[in-house]
Amino acid sequence: MSRKYTFRSQYFISFAVLYWIDLFIRKEYKDIILESWEYCQKEKDLEIHGWCIMSSHIHMIVRSKGRPLEKTIGEMKSYTSRKLRKVITSNDKESRRE
Repeated sequence: MSRKYTFRSQYFISFAVLYWIDLFIRKEYKDIILESWEYCQKEKDLEIHGWCIMSSHIHMIVRSKGRPLEKTIGEMKSYTSRKLRKVITSNDKESRRE
């Protein structure tokens, strides 16, 4: 049985943590990612068609409705990394602060 799959301006993108550190094993860090995505969906016209958060990296299939995708992704990555760094440095029990 044959099926046709159409991808209209959808992109597969990946993000990795510096030095492939297992950062996303903690729920609080994954929640920051999910909150950032939710904001981008509501406010920045990001469509997320699939995603997978691994321990040290993320895979996504995304598309942007009305604005350049690279701008949306750049803003999302910038905000999310600042937020993650802030939470990591303020957590006294975090072993990966450096």
